Amino acid sequence: MTRRRLKPDEVELWQKVTENTQALRRTQTFDPEAYAPQPVKRDVHLPVEIKLDGKTPPKPASRKTEYDLAPSLPDRLKTAPVQMDRKTFGKMNRGKLKPEGRIDLHGMTLDRAHTALSRFILSSHGAGKRLVLVITGKGKNRDEGGPIPVRHGVLRHQAPQWLATPPLASVVMQVSQAHISHGGGGAYYVYLRRGR
Repeated sequence: MTRRRLKPDEVELWQKVTENTQALRRTQTFDPEAYAPQPVKRDVHLPVEIKLDGKTPPKPASRKTEYDLAPSLPDRLKTAPVQMDRKTFGKMNRGKLKPEGRIDLHGMTLDRAHTALSRFILSSHGAGKRLVLVITGKGKNRDEGGPIPVRHGVLRHQAPQWLATPPLASVVMQVSQAHISHGGGGAYYVYLRRGR
């Protein structure tokens, strides 16, 4: 690869940058030893085995620590209070009700999917539909094991949140995971309020 020559305006800009800089002295560089942690001196006591009545006391059971404090998405939807008629809710969850409309958000970016979902839900409500199907897909596993976990199925997690916030929250009565015949974990039933 050959180097290109700098243009006169680039040379002038570089000269302005170098006028205001000062060279670092070797003593001003970062010294990692100055910031190294110092060892802490502690009194070390070895555990003493105590026998009561000739028996050794049992060791305490180790606790299993779980750090995932948020319940999974299907668990959150199952524990959400039922806002609609229970009989209809049961039929809907068993896949006995046929959705009157559907939208497929596969392959869309978050901003496109949000606007498409909003438009679809509001137009379905305006048309007097009660049950619609929102297909998000299950998503791809994009977590590469980095320090910050990546959610499995971004649209699948975002869609219920969008449906619970204005302006869609005013027309949505219930959101539930779809029956396996309608897409299972990659789709949602959205039960809409009656138009006034």
